[in-house]
Amino acid sequence: MVAFLYYSILIVLIADFIFERWLDYLNTKSWSKELPPELVGIYNEEKYQKSQEYQKATYQFTLVTESLGFIAVVVIFAVGGFGWLDGIIRLRVCNPIYVALLFFAVLGLVSEIFSLPFSWYDTFIIEAKFGFNKTTQRIFFFDKIKGLIISSFIGGLILCLIIWIYLIAGTLFWLYSLIVIAVFSSVMVMFYSSVIVPLFNKQTPLADGDLKNAISDFSIKAGFILDNVYVIDGSKRSTKANAYFAGLGRKKRIVLYDTLISELETEEIVAVLAHEIGHYKKHHVYFGLLSSLLSTAVMLYIFSLVSSYPAFTKVLGSEVPSFQLAIISFGILYSPLSMLIGLGMNYSSRMHEYQADRFAAEQYDGKYLASALKKLSINNLSNLTPHPAYVFFHYSHPTLLQRLKKIAATE
Repeated sequence: MVAFLYYSILIVLIADFIFERWLDYLNTKSWSKELPPELVGIYNEEKYQKSQEYQKATYQFTLVTESLGFIAVVVIFAVGGFGWLDGIIRLRVCNPIYVALLFFAVLGLVSEIFSLPFSWYDTFIIEAKFGFNKTTQRIFFFDKIKGLIISSFIGGLILCLIIWIYLIAGTLFWLYSLIVIAVFSSVMVMFYSSVIVPLFNKQTPLADGDLKNAISDFSIKAGFILDNVYVIDGSKRSTKANAYFAGLGRKKRIVLYDTLISELETEEIVAVLAHEIGHYKKHHVYFGLLSSLLSTAVMLYIFSLVSSYPAFTKVLGSEVPSFQLAIISFGILYSPLSMLIGLGMNYSSRMHEYQADRFAAEQYDGKYLASALKKLSINNLSNLTPHPAYVFFHYSHPTLLQRLKKIAATE
């Protein structure tokens, strides 16, 4: 059984790496030195060439980082590194909860140290080269430190609770853990933008003026009570623009990046906001939360059935059964099923984007939404002609050309 799991894990790791690199390679086949006919009128020649250079730079960077990460995981697995780390911690700590917390803390810290130079290079070399980066060295490192503190505190508390449930709940572990995750996810959806985001960015209510009046007029027309529209200072880190909907019930809010406001006209911003309101009116927030919990339930249930088998721990080089080693070996073996579930969730997400686009086009004006999408895609140097296979497996949003086609059909 141990040998079977050992080779199964190796096969899954290698197959996943090869498959992802194959998808990346397919995406490169869509690159062209000449402006494709379908992009005439959207991209000009100069911007198109710059977008191609950006796509190549990010592809090469991803290839290097993913390859190094893959090699590191395979080597650690092959030499029994996970079991070795677990054994070292057990020599100093007896409580199984503390052992698991320290185990994941060490892995997380090593991973952060390993990825830090690559994150720095991506931010200050690649993103800066193409005019996106506005982050200072101070902000970059303070973000890393704050992120570690927050993830360690919140993640540690949740992990501690789940491990405690694992140790005492037996076959009902999956159900109690799901309840904990459901409560946590709901709280995060409601309060993430108002509690976590302010630790990194300043959010201010949208100032009085033509934009606020236009937004107010549309929200009244759409039957959407919206008192909370905030502007976030995204420009202190990047020139890329965005907007998002956050929260539930009275805690709902729409957040506009200051870069979005500077790049788009008032009508285009209202169209983007109409798209976000469309997500809420179509109950996509609730559907996404429910879908995520259902996929988590499947994973937890299967894990509860197999985690008690000693082979899931032995395959990583330890004779002592443990939650942390079982979850690592199970997580790798579960990844093919996780990918299939992800395909379904991505498909639903793309359909939701079409529905939100249609809502914005019908309730406001499709031409302004189309114009906004074009500007955002061009300014972000997006790949407007990705390979269909890559879109199928990875895109949670339809491509720009697909969305423009659907918007035009509603007019």
